[in-house]
Amino acid sequence: MRELLKKLKIDYLLVNSTNEFLVEYSALSENARYTLTGFSGSTGDALITKDKIYLFVDGRYHIQADMEVKPNIEVVKLELGQKQDDEIKKLLNPLKTLGIVAKKVSQTRLESFKGYKIKLLESDPINNHSETHIVPTIVAFPPKNYEPEKTTFITNLEEVSYLTGYRDFTKDYSSKIWAKMVINGDLILFTDNQACENYLKNYKGELIVDKNTINAYDYALIKKPIHKTSEIKELKSIKSEQEINAYKKAFDATDKAMMAVRKFIETENNISEADIECRLRYEFKKQGAKNLSFKPIIAINKNSALAHYSKNSKNIKLNNGDLVLIDCGAYFESGLATDITRVFVKGEPCELQKHVYTMVLKAFLNCYNSNLDTGFEIDKIAHQILDNNIEGFTFSHGLGHGIGINVHEAPPALNQSDVAKTPIKDNMCFTIEPGLYNPNHFGIRLENSCYKKDGKIHSFVKMGYEGKLINFDLLTDTEKEWLKDFEIL
Repeated sequence: MRELLKKLKIDYLLVNSTNEFLVEYSALSENARYTLTGFSGSTGDALITKDKIYLFVDGRYHIQADMEVKPNIEVVKLELGQKQDDEIKKLLNPLKTLGIVAKKVSQTRLESFKGYKIKLLESDPINNHSETHIVPTIVAFPPKNYEPEKTTFITNLEEVSYLTGYRDFTKDYSSKIWAKMVINGDLILFTDNQACENYLKNYKGELIVDKNTINAYDYALIKKPIHKTSEIKELKSIKSEQEINAYKKAFDATDKAMMAVRKFIETENNISEADIECRLRYEFKKQGAKNLSFKPIIAINKNSALAHYSKNSKNIKLNNGDLVLIDCGAYFESGLATDITRVFVKGEPCELQKHVYTMVLKAFLNCYNSNLDTGFEIDKIAHQILDNNIEGFTFSHGLGHGIGINVHEAPPALNQSDVAKTPIKDNMCFTIEPGLYNPNHFGIRLENSCYKKDGKIHSFVKMGYEGKLINFDLLTDTEKEWLKDFEIL
């Protein structure tokens, strides 16, 4: 690594987890941070210095990072409220040069390093993988009528997919089309990077862009860029009635797939995490799924304490008394991502399993029935119930996220960020997923995808909860009444 820094004439190198489209879930073959560190989580970047390699991960990945990273890499474990780039800057000498790959950082993020010496790199020295992207002919919805006042350049894949109505199910865990677009009265769709670059180089007028989603390389090609926060982000967060109905149909199929997996767990013996994942994929396909919306989490016992566990081992078997957490979702013909988490037990549970499960269920019921205006307020309810409640068990992540073409979108958000202070409007779709985790025991997370209608939260997920895991003595009369909205399995 020291030789690489010397060759590039830099003192530090930021190694990103994303690709040129700045997507959340990039294939590991495109993920330079994975190539460098061996860590497979969806987020978190690395920093190479002359003395050390640092990997930055949030609370969902603390344990997973320790398990996966290559030797001699220091894992920086971010706590709630800590920002990755703030911690990166603490390691930098402003008088020395930080190398940043221009195509793998947003213009906004690049500008946040103002005051530091930056050298923009045209190619990624760790992993220069690239692909040819094509636009398929699959149309999920008619194109949306969006007419900006001035010529606008859009690089966010979800926004391009939303406006065109196109979907592509050829890539794992995605329904997005891989393209950029210009709207100037007409709609110009670029599926070839070189063609797009030539257009930007030759365009002489003002071009509206969102610095939060355009990469620094593309931004530098534009002669007269004007920053404007995307209006499309807000538009696509409020689903049409057609989209809401498509979601209801998709979640009905998701519920059926999960119920079939539950039966498989109850009736089959000597099954592994990998066996359950295989059956899950079969059941989703049987229900008409085009693709999964993310790599499913099948986590037995201690593995369920890893919020984003993804190994799904062939060697870890489900025995009597064991818990298994399943977090999964799929894309059906609409190309909208479903998301659900349930926890099952093989045989009879112990009292600790029942206690933790019931407290998480209690948190869900109170959040679901709160009908508060913002995710910021709803998230606080979950933490009031779960924080410091059971010794050794922590609630280490936000309460929920928006869903749509991508399984994570914002707005809305249910956490303690500024985005979460934005009111949740009718027809916004989001998850409510409280959890409690102890790496020495297990984790419980119960997740329903929901939407707001007439000021009230409704659940797309109709699948109920495990009666044998509920300690009804821990529920209030009101909570027991709320629970009647869901079947006790």
